[in-house]
Amino acid sequence: MTSEQAPATTGNDRDGAPTKLKRGITGTLLFVFILGDVLGAGVYALTGELSAEVGGALWLPLLLALLLALLTAGSYAELVTKYPRAGGAAVFAQRAFKSPIVSFLVGFCMLAAGVVSAAGLALAFAGDYLSALVPIAPVIAAPVFLLLVAALNARGIRESMAGNLVMTAIELTGLLLIIVTVALMMGGGGGDIARVTEFPPGVNPAVATLAAAIIAYYSFVGFETSANVAEEIKNPSKVYPRALIGSLLVAGVVYVLVGLASAIALPPEELSGSTSPLLDVFAVTGVPVPAWVFSIIALVAVANGALLTMIMASRLAYGMAEQGLLPAVLGRVLPRRRTPWVAILVTTAIAIGLTFIGDLGTLAETVVLLLLFVFLSTNVAVLVLRRDRVEHEHFRVWTWVPVLGVASCVLLLTQQEPHVWLFGGIALVVGLIAYVASGGLKRRAAPAAAPAADPS
Repeated sequence: MTSEQAPATTGNDRDGAPTKLKRGITGTLLFVFILGDVLGAGVYALTGELSAEVGGALWLPLLLALLLALLTAGSYAELVTKYPRAGGAAVFAQRAFKSPIVSFLVGFCMLAAGVVSAAGLALAFAGDYLSALVPIAPVIAAPVFLLLVAALNARGIRESMAGNLVMTAIELTGLLLIIVTVALMMGGGGGDIARVTEFPPGVNPAVATLAAAIIAYYSFVGFETSANVAEEIKNPSKVYPRALIGSLLVAGVVYVLVGLASAIALPPEELSGSTSPLLDVFAVTGVPVPAWVFSIIALVAVANGALLTMIMASRLAYGMAEQGLLPAVLGRVLPRRRTPWVAILVTTAIAIGLTFIGDLGTLAETVVLLLLFVFLSTNVAVLVLRRDRVEHEHFRVWTWVPVLGVASCVLLLTQQEPHVWLFGGIALVVGLIAYVASGGLKRRAAPAAAPAADPS
């Protein structure tokens, strides 16, 4: 995905727009940030669900999902480098559609998705994997876990990125172990490579692949969170596109190899019926790996996902406050650490409250629906904002990429169940109530305030 650049005619410093936040994220840290968020915890349970749809052809929907994710990622690469501000999709929507309520709802969808995801990850962390190591009640472990994540988040972006670097290495190691051990298994004459092209009896391969790609697409969600740390990236115009596209490609390659390895190691009927498919793959290779080892790897993966999600949510709340879409108090930062401490406290408190609900299954499905609306808005915003010129260099994606990105979002939206649409509608109503409560209608009726500083 190549690009052309807009002409640079001003003398901005190489870090981009002025910001109250500290620019401490290098290209390497950003790459690991995105990779860690994309890999996440879901991949450890994804293989079985995919196998139920496509049998042994696990790699095919994963590859298709990667291509779909790259479409929207291209739009993010252009908009983040064009407008390197915290707030992500909400900032893009405000510039493109000139409607405070639309911008608010886009940002709210992203914020709600992030906070609910963090709550779900906290519950996952406090569940069976943790209880296998330490007997702590989930009602205690989940809030404590989120408080520890908040403390690391508030300490500083570099410290958070350093923690992410270590955790991403651990969760990636777990996936690479699957690939390596299955390769050794094949070298010893084990496994069945013919299974990688076999679909379940009686299914249409094209239809099955699309259905599985919709599931696999969820495993790539997470890259969008990087847009909300744009103000903390060093030289975002050059660094961001490389880190974003590179991390997605690496994650895609790892997923495809894991899919191939899983199909070779186990028949589809065993994979599809397993709640811990990757652990079962390890077992069949004959490599002696104790259950507690994978418990630790899974816990690290979950912790990493929660940290990155809460970084996103707090920066998004901060960015929306800076744009006047949320109360200004959320824009306060720690004097020395230069992290948005009020936004961190508020998003953490909401996530802790959600952990007491217990069953977040339907909410998790609603999160996906909300994110698809965010992606749809971002892809449209790229096309609308082509007429808006900025005076600094930025990435420019081919026009057909956001066009296909819009089509991919519409396709995925048509696959959602009616009850998910119902809960999505409830979430949007909550967002509208929050908009009114924050004085949004009064701001709309009042004369327009001075615009935020142009990132150019």
